Formats: sequence, C-alpha cells, structure tokens
Amino acid sequence: MTSRRARRGAALLALCLGLTAPATAGCLAGGGPGQGSAAAAGPASTAAAAARTSPPVVMILGDSYTVGERGVRPETTYASAAARLLGWQVVLGGRGGTGFVVTGGGRDAFLQLFESQLGWRPAPDMLLVSGGHNDWNVPPAAVAAAAHVVLERARQRWAGTRLALMGPLWGDGSPPQRALAVRDALRNLAAQLGIPFIDPIAGRWITGDRLSGMGNALRYIKRDGTHPTPAGHRYLATRLAEDVRRLGIARPRRAG
Repeated sequence: MTSRRARRGAALLALCLGLTAPATAGCLAGGGPGQGSAAAAGPASTAAAAARTSPPVVMILGDSYTVGERGVRPETTYASAAARLLGWQVVLGGRGGTGFVVTGGGRDAFLQLFESQLGWRPAPDMLLVSGGHNDWNVPPAAVAAAAHVVLERARQRWAGTRLALMGPLWGDGSPPQRALAVRDALRNLAAQLGIPFIDPIAGRWITGDRLSGMGNALRYIKRDGTHPTPAGHRYLATRLAEDVRRLGIARPRRAG
C-alpha cells in the first residue's frame, strides 16, 4: 500500500512538473483551496502586472522646441528623443510661437491647445508642460497665472495623472532678465502646486552663444540663435532624461 501511494505521489509530481507555469500554479498541496485561490487571483494579478510593465503614457505640451519649427518633424525633437530614451509612449501637443499667454500670431495659447489636442484623450500617466520661452516679454505674474489655469484644467480633467512643469529653453547661456523672471515665476508655481520643476536655464543645458563661438551653442543651436540643430535636439533629450530620472518621474504611473 505504501509503495502504491508513493508511486501515485511520484506520478502526480511528474505531471505538475510537465505542465506550463500557469497550470503548475494549481498543483498545490490539498488541490482544491489552493487551485481556487490561484484561479480567482489570476486575472487581477495579470492585469496589475501588465500595468506595471507597460510603457508609461506621457503627454508633452510645448512650443516649437517640443513640436518642431517649420521644416522639423515632431518625431525628431528633443521631446520625442527623450521619450525614446526613457521608454515612454509619448503624445506631443502644442505649436511653434506659442506659450502660456502668447498665441503665436493670433492663434491659440497653451490652454486652447491643451483642449483641442490633448484634453479629450484618455488620461495619460503624466503631463509635462514645457514653456515660457515665447512669454519672455509678458509680465511674469500673468505667465504664472495662465500656467496655473492649464495645470489645474489638466488636474480636473484627469484625476490621478501626474503633472510636471518645465521652464523656458533658451538658445544661449545668457537669457535676458525678463526670461529669468518668467522662469522664476514658473518655478514658484510648481513649488506652490507641489509638482516637479525642470529648469534648463539653471541646469545650463545650453552654454555660450553662436556669435562668440563659445560654449556648446555653436554645435547645438542653429544660426537663428534660438532653435536646436538635430544634434542639439538629441543632446537636449539626454539632459531632459537625466533630470527626469533625478526627480524620480522616469516611470510615472497614474494614480487610481
């Protein structure tokens, strides 16, 4: 009898070892309760695991640096390149010449561009708003107030989506004082809202200028003194990815 029971146990063990991994999860001592628990937890566990391993969906709203100026495709900008480095599924929104207040030749500012291009889409894991360059000649308080409206609209529309703000990008290492004041106003707003702030000016992403031939601007900025070269976009992508990782938002997940 003992020998027969041993042979039956060995046969059952061999059967379990021969099954695929999902089926083997049911080969527990006692059979019934363990198998039922595994079956009940399976779909939920699988969905949770898939959510953890799928690439984050990140939307980036910005100006010509983000979406490209005339002749530059969106998929070649720093924003798209950074998304590739970080493994994001990215959706870009915005338009050249625009800002939080400035409308770019009478067209929409960021709030209207958010509504028409991004806000109707399913909620992403994170929204990064990058702007302020074209608002440099606007009173800083007005820029911050308009930025606040954009961010609050996104927060109301997408409960649980993480928000991040990025200050002005600049084509040389010496932005005018008005641009610095706009940057400061946006940085203070981010602190007030408790969201990460990325500061390309303080980080000295671009140094020197093309006219003097000093710094990295000679290589990374076009002759217009403003927009990045193809190499500049790739370089800016590495700087953005570094800051995103430093801030702990490289793998954002929507809450809830």
